[in-house]
Amino acid sequence: MAEAEDKPTVEDEHEDDPNYKPPAQKSVKEIVEADQEDESLRKYKESLLGGAIKEVKAPFPDDPRNVIVSKLSLVVEGRTDKELDLTGDLSKLKEKVFTIKEGAKYRMKVSFYVQREIVSGLRYEQKTSRKGIQDVLGAVDKSKFMVGSYGPKETAHEYLTPVDEAPSGMLVRGSYTVESKFTDDDRNSILEWKWKFEIKKDWDD
Repeated sequence: MAEAEDKPTVEDEHEDDPNYKPPAQKSVKEIVEADQEDESLRKYKESLLGGAIKEVKAPFPDDPRNVIVSKLSLVVEGRTDKELDLTGDLSKLKEKVFTIKEGAKYRMKVSFYVQREIVSGLRYEQKTSRKGIQDVLGAVDKSKFMVGSYGPKETAHEYLTPVDEAPSGMLVRGSYTVESKFTDDDRNSILEWKWKFEIKKDWDD
């Protein structure tokens, strides 16, 4: 993990503004039907919405949620992605610990479905702490990333965080706990989960 001041994060400019109100949510149908007389705008919306301009079959029709976060992956160039399934019992995620080689460059990938209406201002947040020092030093690292706005799609959307680098040295080796959160423009929590990784001198495999 890079130091907090060096890490490329995206802060929400409205985060601390108590008077900020996100724009009113509009359905795909409302967006498509508006301004039909403007040919250039209509084509722009078609290119922007992609498959959402047509009727999209909900991937999980029995699930009332509009956004479903399905997977978190550790992405390292030249290595097979390590994945956490976020559709099951989240309390069991601690049983599967990611290993990150010290000094390695990596990214996190969040996979999610939008299955009915356009969702605005998605954000991914994570707070990393290490047992035994967080009470004294606070969180080791806290990051916020603007994921963006997405329309309905039958396959999963994916968001990759900027490249990060694991620290090196004997003092930083060990187990870390991460609290992750996925939210929308209304600051609604879509999913929150905890997971673990361990920084080691080398990869496990």
